[in-house]
Amino acid sequence: MGTEEKGLYDVVIIGGGPAGLTAGLYTSRARLKTLLIESGIFGGQMMTTEQIENYPGFPQGVSGEALSRLMEEQAKRFGMETINDEVLEVSIENERKKVKTYGGDYFCRALIICTGTEYRKLGVPGEEEFKGKGISYCATCDGAFFKDSRIVVVGGGDSALTEALFLTKFVKELTIIHRRDALRATKIYQERAMSHPKIKFLWNSVVEEIKGDDVVRSVVVKNVKTGEMTEMEVEGAFLFIGLMPRTQFLKDLVQMDREGYILTNENCETSLKGIFAAGDCRKKLLRQISTSVGDGATAAVAAEKYLEEEK
Repeated sequence: MGTEEKGLYDVVIIGGGPAGLTAGLYTSRARLKTLLIESGIFGGQMMTTEQIENYPGFPQGVSGEALSRLMEEQAKRFGMETINDEVLEVSIENERKKVKTYGGDYFCRALIICTGTEYRKLGVPGEEEFKGKGISYCATCDGAFFKDSRIVVVGGGDSALTEALFLTKFVKELTIIHRRDALRATKIYQERAMSHPKIKFLWNSVVEEIKGDDVVRSVVVKNVKTGEMTEMEVEGAFLFIGLMPRTQFLKDLVQMDREGYILTNENCETSLKGIFAAGDCRKKLLRQISTSVGDGATAAVAAEKYLEEEK
């Protein structure tokens, strides 16, 4: 067996969120030699969600950490291998898929991409400078650092409101800054946020700059209707303005839309034979844990079928 053959798997899965863990469960149960590569923590964004209320089978809800651990344990039970590393590039070499990481190269006959999404940046002055010094993209990760503080949450979707509601456990006062005059979040989250005594709203507004010294001290806010600029004294800013797919490492290997979401058919097959995509990184209507689990199962079965036909 040559050097390359040592890293040869039936299936390599990139990403250890709900889609990747489900895909690994299915392929390893099918007795396919499977490797899952995760650059961070198993569970992905699910791991940092305090309470999940809409995943079937948990009538009282379940913490993201608990659900992540259960999925990881179940996927590993059937022999799936895992490594923590970052994928730098994917290419085709001798009809095999080559996955390049910092730790080395891995080869596979079928590849399932489950890299999910990451939080979109505001792209304003001060954002990079104060990241980790008052700017955060994860309430459950950093909320406890802002006890009795005055903060802002930027965004108006489900993530912004669920994270804001979680932050009320710690902060003294919280202002949600939204560029429109109405929220797009699920109604139940809107009702909870609107009725919470610690939460205020600043409508038709965007953050233009984040200021501070060693840490965040204020945000400059612009009213999009009047153009008026105001500076708010704050001790922290949590940014939840949307998501973008983590597919940059693919470059032009498979077809994607303008935002970088991978285009697939109903079987999670990409434009390149033997490469599949599942979960939030693929273009689809709904991005939820339940749909990611469904995608992971579909991609795994489609990969198994592809491998049988390629024998």
